[in-house]
Amino acid sequence: MGRIQWKTFSVTIERGTEEVYEYIMNPENFAEWAISFCRSVKKTDSGWSIETAEGPMSLRFADGNPYGIMDHYVRAGAGNEKPNPARVIPDASGSKVIFTVFQAEDEADREYATTFRNVEEDLLALKSVLEKRTI
Repeated sequence: MGRIQWKTFSVTIERGTEEVYEYIMNPENFAEWAISFCRSVKKTDSGWSIETAEGPMSLRFADGNPYGIMDHYVRAGAGNEKPNPARVIPDASGSKVIFTVFQAEDEADREYATTFRNVEEDLLALKSVLEKRTI
């Protein structure tokens, strides 16, 4: 088995943890902040579907919980589901969103580097969207 690489990103958002959690955990909001790859999102008979440059993918989130766990999972076609671990925790007057990116065994280093640049872009978009919202 090859080495497992991972990198964790975080962003501080000047909004309460409950507001951040509720926003992220709503799949209808996914295209507003996961801008690096999600073009649109829609509810289907079997769950949620997102449109990406690579084609349609399924999307599901972890069950709601009081711990700030916001993991979500994407799957292209009949392929393996890819986990995307995320958390929100209190941070001073706002919240910190923490997102971990794992490199898949079959993912080239260049692809992995692109993935974590995209995650940084998405977290900055999330911060922008949430901080511009009126409560």
